[in-house]
Amino acid sequence: MNEQPHFDFRDFQRWRRPIEVGFWVTLTVLNTVFNGLVARIDHARTAAWEPWLWECSSSLLILALIPLVVALERRWPVRFDTWRRSLPLHLLATIPFSMVHVAGMVALRKLAYALAGSHYLFGAQWGYEYLKDIRTYFLIIALICLSRLWLMRWQGEARLLVEPDEGQAAEPVDRPERFLVRKLGREFLLNASEVEWLQASGNYVNLHVRGRDYPLRTTMAAISERLHPERFARVHRSYFVNLDYLVQIEPLDTGDARLTLRDGTTIPCSRRYRATLRERFGS
Repeated sequence: MNEQPHFDFRDFQRWRRPIEVGFWVTLTVLNTVFNGLVARIDHARTAAWEPWLWECSSSLLILALIPLVVALERRWPVRFDTWRRSLPLHLLATIPFSMVHVAGMVALRKLAYALAGSHYLFGAQWGYEYLKDIRTYFLIIALICLSRLWLMRWQGEARLLVEPDEGQAAEPVDRPERFLVRKLGREFLLNASEVEWLQASGNYVNLHVRGRDYPLRTTMAAISERLHPERFARVHRSYFVNLDYLVQIEPLDTGDARLTLRDGTTIPCSRRYRATLRERFGS
């Protein structure tokens, strides 16, 4: 009998935000301590607090800019099929990233030196700082990409069954009754009837099954041609629902509707699909 993990992907999803924040904060603190020790050794003749101020002011600005880099990576994802288009855009983004970092860092240092009764002179170091900021920016991008790959392996990724090289397929692949799911090196089959609803998410369509999400690399237009029309209905430009799990259609004043599934999940239904859905649902 296989033991269930104490902390699975669903648990992670509930704690995802504090875990991600904690990761970036911890990484920044460790990097600051290491760089501070090195700077203290390299500038032994300066006051003891100065190297630590330099590193802390830089790290605070980098930490504040990380959410921006995360948002930009979501806007221009770096994946195998998009990196040629995304990398030049990210390279351009390093310019304002560095400008904000250096300007904020210098402002904090000038303020701290003024409070200490001294004066901070930055000097002509913009080029040097920019080269370091390019490295920092793409290091953040690399960590985001690595975490996404690991999370996808942990979560599991769905795939459509394809025609075998020889012989006939066990089931029609144009209307698949099952999906192939790969998770942490293992594979298993997922019945299409178990998929409660589908949601578009960038280059993927997420299959929602009993509280779990399995991303399928496809588009809503492509998957609409493969889903069984008697079982699934499109209710929004970003959603399909399995009619077997639909329990309520709640009309809204806007002309749209709110759909409720067996587990209490609510799905938006646009007015474009509402009338057709009511006919199919028999209400």
